Amino acid sequence: MFGFRRQTAPALSLTDAVMRVAAGEILLIDVRDHGEVAQSGMARGAVHIPLMRLPMMADPRHPDFDARLAGGKPIAVYCASGARSGMAVNILHKLGHAEVHNLGGLRNWINAGGAVTG
Repeated sequence: MFGFRRQTAPALSLTDAVMRVAAGEILLIDVRDHGEVAQSGMARGAVHIPLMRLPMMADPRHPDFDARLAGGKPIAVYCASGARSGMAVNILHKLGHAEVHNLGGLRNWINAGGAVTG
């Protein structure tokens, strides 16, 4: 109707995301810029891939592909407020990553009991 992509994975609660990242069951990606990560730290267990680099680093055909995204493991993404992580979900779906979840902002992670490093 409005061109919105239907979510293909069941919703993931933030509490479940924190537990699944700790258990190594889901890959967590921080799509914020380097300066934001340096200023506020990063969720424990997260991989930092800035949104502007994501189309290359999440594409298995690209030479800059990050091998941590191989294997079909579920992915959760966050940014500062949820807008960029929403864009990241769309990018990852277009590149064939099937189960991708938008966790919103880093503050959501912290409020759900997730630890921050750095």
